[in-house]
Amino acid sequence: MDAMARTLFAHLLLVMSLAAQDTSIRPFTIRVSDETLADLQSRLSRTRFPDQIPNSAWDYGADTAYMRELIAYWQTSYDWRRHEAELNKLPHFQTEIDGLAMHFVHAKSKEPNALPLIVTHGWPGSVYEFMQVVGPLTDPAAHGGDAQDAFHLVLPSMPGYGFSGKTAERGYSVDRVADVMAQLMARLGYERYGAQGGDWGSGVATWLGARDKERVAGIHINMVGGGPPAGMEDPEKGIPQWELKRWRERAAWWAGENAYGNIQGTKPLTLAYGLNDSPVGLAAWIVEKFRAWSDCGGDVESRFTKDQLLTNVMIYWVTATMPSAVRLYYESRRNQPKRPGIETPTAVAVFPGEIFFSPRKWVEARYNVRQWTEMPRGGHFAAMEEPELFVADVRKFFRTVRRP
Repeated sequence: MDAMARTLFAHLLLVMSLAAQDTSIRPFTIRVSDETLADLQSRLSRTRFPDQIPNSAWDYGADTAYMRELIAYWQTSYDWRRHEAELNKLPHFQTEIDGLAMHFVHAKSKEPNALPLIVTHGWPGSVYEFMQVVGPLTDPAAHGGDAQDAFHLVLPSMPGYGFSGKTAERGYSVDRVADVMAQLMARLGYERYGAQGGDWGSGVATWLGARDKERVAGIHINMVGGGPPAGMEDPEKGIPQWELKRWRERAAWWAGENAYGNIQGTKPLTLAYGLNDSPVGLAAWIVEKFRAWSDCGGDVESRFTKDQLLTNVMIYWVTATMPSAVRLYYESRRNQPKRPGIETPTAVAVFPGEIFFSPRKWVEARYNVRQWTEMPRGGHFAAMEEPELFVADVRKFFRTVRRP
């Protein structure tokens, strides 16, 4: 076969593949089988808890006293069916993109001039993070706000997470996830939209601002970090001392916290055997991060109820997606291209308990920062920890970019 024939054959295969894709958008209902829930209870009853150094609390990781309390609650008081019903009050859908069944909530506003907004979660979160902000963002008038600040919300489960399909090939880095989200917004018919995110969702929003900038009105991120931009002659010049101090403190803290990322970014499959087989192991892996990364002062239940913690854990457990979720770390370390400067209007919400901090000057060298908010409280899981602060900041920023 000569070169021209091979080219024509490849084109034909591409056309056939595109034609075979199911682009329909289907309603989706969360329904976990009784067998899955019974199996969970059986596994919980057979938990072999680890030993712990006396009086060490959370110093070595998830405290066994707290985990025993949480697991006892999971066995005797937690009601998945109640939370499943609450989740199903939202309009869920699935569609196939890039060979994956993509799950998303599509909560449309009744307001005619609502701005489409895609909000992407990260790890170890889920779409459940945004339950408290759906109403205020889609129907602000009913929640003490202005109807002109309404949004049509799109809340996707990232590829490999939750109720979306599991990634099954190499190369699914965060920029590729952003490409999937751009396709999703196009399929929904949105010609202009905003993007919001924290954790991996911050990376998704950033890549959308870079690659889909013709359609993205603005991006709002509640996690941003990094050192001095390359090529900056004197990176500390003009930066307030308090910002430099805060950056150094967070960097030092992070050096002792990032072991999880190094494992997930190097040997995710080895880790996955434990997380996919033991619900208590999975809960410990996740809950320890909710405590360490939130603005909770060491008391995780000052920010989250047991039901909130367990519902987020359950989304990973019942879908068996923790193995595919943690692969995002591995793929993004190896396959993510260098990101260009972001010209799209950007808002940065800086919560004091966030895992990263970067001086504003350094962030402005990478982004077109139009709004910078120093929050009085809150941490990594902003929409769950401080839904009112989160909503107010999102509304304020997109008010400035709603019109072309």
